[in-house]
Amino acid sequence: MKKNRSFLKWAGGKYPLVDDIRRHLPEGDYLLEPFVGAGSVFLNTEYEHYILADINSDLINLYNIVKQRTNSFVRDVRILFTQEFNTPEQFYLLRDEFNDCNNNYRRAQLFLYLNRHCYNGLCRYNSRGEFNVPFGRYQRPYFPEDELYYFAERSHRATFICEHYRKTMLQVTTGAVIYCDPPYAPLSATANFTAYHTSNFNLDDQQALAELALQLATQQQVPVLISNHDTELTRGWYQHAELYAVQATRTISSNISARSKVGELLALYR
Repeated sequence: MKKNRSFLKWAGGKYPLVDDIRRHLPEGDYLLEPFVGAGSVFLNTEYEHYILADINSDLINLYNIVKQRTNSFVRDVRILFTQEFNTPEQFYLLRDEFNDCNNNYRRAQLFLYLNRHCYNGLCRYNSRGEFNVPFGRYQRPYFPEDELYYFAERSHRATFICEHYRKTMLQVTTGAVIYCDPPYAPLSATANFTAYHTSNFNLDDQQALAELALQLATQQQVPVLISNHDTELTRGWYQHAELYAVQATRTISSNISARSKVGELLALYR
């Protein structure tokens, strides 16, 4: 099966692990993702329907705009991918506009622009909820037109929701399969990156997610697959699951030579 890329750059995106994830995802009537991120699993599986949630309201707003206003969005956002806007001065003006913007359609355009022009495609906010990633200095940022249209075509199978993962998972119904891609547990004290949104995901959240997955699998017969780093800590959290060790290339690193393969874990509760 051909692999399809997201139109977003995303820290921890699952494109490199799609084949492994597909291999271990059970069959079901629909797939629920409470941490949808860039949507690589959604774009590369074949369920009849998808419930795709994330705590990042900018992400979910963008997805709904792409779904509902595809042609106008592609036409309007394309303008921001010309060389005129690929300068530090324009980037910081547009970043300021984004942080002050209350119009959902314009905010979606600016969010995609920032994602493709900022450093390493990071999505990070400060304590005031302001996007604060610096300019990436790419010679010619890629405009993901084909990926936008493919996402829009697939999105008619999907419902996009902005809410906390626990609320999403507790509303699950019979026939569902859940795939969880939470912000990963740190490999070291200096490696933690969980600021995808202003509400960070801590170690207590990690353990609570594992407990909720076990509860749903045993009490409601809803299978749950979780991905994370392969560490002693994660193996402890997921001790009641079937564990599969896989290798993935790290895609976010300030040092390109450091983007080596790291051990990851798929934990299946069923």
